[in-house]
Amino acid sequence: MAAVTTWTGREANALRRALRMSVTSFAEHLGAARRTVAKWSSQGDKIYLRADMQAALDTVLARATPDVRERFDALVRAGTSGAFADPAKPSVTATHVHTGDGSIHDIDSDGDVRRRDLLTGVTIGGMALPSVAPLLNALVAPPSRTTTRVALTLRQFARNVAAAKTDYQACRYEQVLAGLAALLPALEPTRANTKGEQRAQVEALASDLYHVVGSMLLKVGDNGMALVAAERSTRAAATSQDPVAMATSARIMTHALMSNGHSNQARQLAEDAAENLRLGTRLASTDAVAVYGALLLRGAIAAARDDNRDNAQAMLDEASQAARRLGYDGNDRWTGFGATNVLLHRVNIALTLGDAGTAIALARQVPLDKISLAGRRASLFVDVARAYTQWGRFEHGLNALRSAYEVAPEEIRCRPAVQRIASDLAVLTRGHVRTAVMHFAQQAGIRV
Repeated sequence: MAAVTTWTGREANALRRALRMSVTSFAEHLGAARRTVAKWSSQGDKIYLRADMQAALDTVLARATPDVRERFDALVRAGTSGAFADPAKPSVTATHVHTGDGSIHDIDSDGDVRRRDLLTGVTIGGMALPSVAPLLNALVAPPSRTTTRVALTLRQFARNVAAAKTDYQACRYEQVLAGLAALLPALEPTRANTKGEQRAQVEALASDLYHVVGSMLLKVGDNGMALVAAERSTRAAATSQDPVAMATSARIMTHALMSNGHSNQARQLAEDAAENLRLGTRLASTDAVAVYGALLLRGAIAAARDDNRDNAQAMLDEASQAARRLGYDGNDRWTGFGATNVLLHRVNIALTLGDAGTAIALARQVPLDKISLAGRRASLFVDVARAYTQWGRFEHGLNALRSAYEVAPEEIRCRPAVQRIASDLAVLTRGHVRTAVMHFAQQAGIRV
């Protein structure tokens, strides 16, 4: 077994899982605060442990039984990011890159390698990702290349943006990419062909368009370019002077900031944007209420990732009030917001904070018949799979992954969390369960 040169949250969490301890038990075992251990779990290799904790973990690992050491070694090597140096197993190849915690955005310090793999749609971290080259070409094309395209009417443009939104929420990602690559070049001519109130409507639609672009880029792990798309969404929304559009654009910016490791700034942006929307609209429309609640939920996730449990809970509670005010589970302004959506976020945030048992208990309360969006339903099953895997109930975790795949196959192929869960299950299971895990991975196109 290789020695850990520097303990990050990822290695610490791998040791906890190898010992088959809960977050609370592991914290007590180390003499650390429970919140500290939960933070290691949520932030992975983005957080380096204090010297005293490094020493404590060295001691725990040294005293571990051979079985625990074997499990620990396998868990870390399932997604190594350099803490274990093994020259016989290079971490980067032409078609497969081992990642730190299963997250695509941690691939390789050389951005050129990472970007080339994303552009060509090769396998990264065991997942076959769609090619985003046409989308990126359209996103960064100079105006001289787009002005040759024919302008769309406002109705055509609105219909095409709505189609992109609909396809994204249905997890038809190949179709989304093709549609966006064709639609982006038509934006500038359409802008130039409108004035006054129509121009403001085009800008609001452009903000939604860039929102989808940013979401798609986040889905495939190109977090840097997702920030570019989010900034364009924000700029178009500001030009439209539509307060709901401005708040909607803040949602994708919040998501992009989180994905680039800026959780505190993301939380603050979500809070500020929600307050500006409340003051600017008095939440007089269903669109405003839905976007307000969705912003609070996005801020709650950011707070949880920053290990700010109190802020996360406060924003969840405020989002619940917004859901009660709305009075139904809908999809106003493409938010999918309502009481069920708040409950789904409570499940995810419990997991983020290291409370797998709470996450499962909350998931059992979710009314599945009220989740109309395929992506949301698949995300719930993925969260349940994560929770059961952390809890050591591996067959239940596999069943949840199967359910997610049945709902949205393309979502499962794209999500880094699925790669991590499948890899963990392949390492931790034995006998017929492991055989079933390997069969599922092959079916879903995930290499474990």
